[in-house]
Amino acid sequence: MFDGCPGAAVIKGTPSLKVKTCPECGGEIELFSGEVSAVCKKCGFTAYNDEQSCVRWCAKARECVGDEAYQRLINNK
Repeated sequence: MFDGCPGAAVIKGTPSLKVKTCPECGGEIELFSGEVSAVCKKCGFTAYNDEQSCVRWCAKARECVGDEAYQRLINNK
């Protein structure tokens, strides 16, 4: 029986904030767990959320995160 992926809570649940260092300018990029990407306010560099990558390859992704989140994440390549 499929009980879901423990990582799906990050996508479906209460968003968490991750601050990344911009590789272009060293500025801070605030990336919430439900976002696919965020833009550095200092230089415009686009950083991508590593936690979203499983949606691209997992056969159970749609079932795991739900149709709405799945479509949003797939459409925001």
